[in-house]
Amino acid sequence: MKVENDERLILLTNDDGIYAGGIKRLTEIMEEYGKVVVIAATESRSGMSQALTVKTPIRVKLLEETERKRVYVCSGTPADGVKIAISRLLERRPDWVVSGINHGSNASVSVIYSGTMAAAIEGCLYGISSVGFSLNDFSSDANFNNLTGSLRGILDTLAENPLPPGVCLNVNFPSCSEEDIKGIRVCRQAAGSWQEEFDKRKDPMGKTYYWLTGVFMNQEPEAEDTDEWAIANGYVSVVPVSVDMTAHAHLDDMRKIFENGTAKKTQ
Repeated sequence: MKVENDERLILLTNDDGIYAGGIKRLTEIMEEYGKVVVIAATESRSGMSQALTVKTPIRVKLLEETERKRVYVCSGTPADGVKIAISRLLERRPDWVVSGINHGSNASVSVIYSGTMAAAIEGCLYGISSVGFSLNDFSSDANFNNLTGSLRGILDTLAENPLPPGVCLNVNFPSCSEEDIKGIRVCRQAAGSWQEEFDKRKDPMGKTYYWLTGVFMNQEPEAEDTDEWAIANGYVSVVPVSVDMTAHAHLDDMRKIFENGTAKKTQ
């Protein structure tokens, strides 16, 4: 069902924190599409994935309220924020859950670790059309104005075409001028992995600690149907993400092995 802008309720969050440049720019854009309720942490929650706060209380504070916008700060994770907003803070179920704009790409396997995408997936679990937006620029002062036209194009499309149940969108923008963005490509997730390195260091007291660093390894850099290729070549990548993580293509083979094969328990 099509929802007009005046009637649309939008829940907006991120994993970079309430004061990040990406969420500020996205809030400005989302106000064009409906009434916006923002909830985010005071500081970065990057890499939190779908983590929930279960051992400490979650605290929420209202920072700003106007006729068209409410802004809350939350002590929890991005997934916490979506849950508590839908459960306690919103007057009704939102029409959209929108997350970002993340400082840095969430393409390929990064979708697994991303707090940005965790919020979008959480919205999807509630049956709400949900999108995570990321810019391939990790700088704290990244220029989010260059992606405005493309982002509005995606939102306009979403307004006319609600997402299927169980599907959300992982949208990644290349770091280039708006004039150099070549278009939007619907892609698959690239095969890749993070090569982690734990830098061993000593604190001032002489105690050992480790600092996580790493390099992303794209296992198929020439594959033109992937999100990594699209971003590297000046396109906005749009990957439909399913909350069903079942490897459907392998179900029959697994049944043969575990139900009918050697793994079958004998009496």
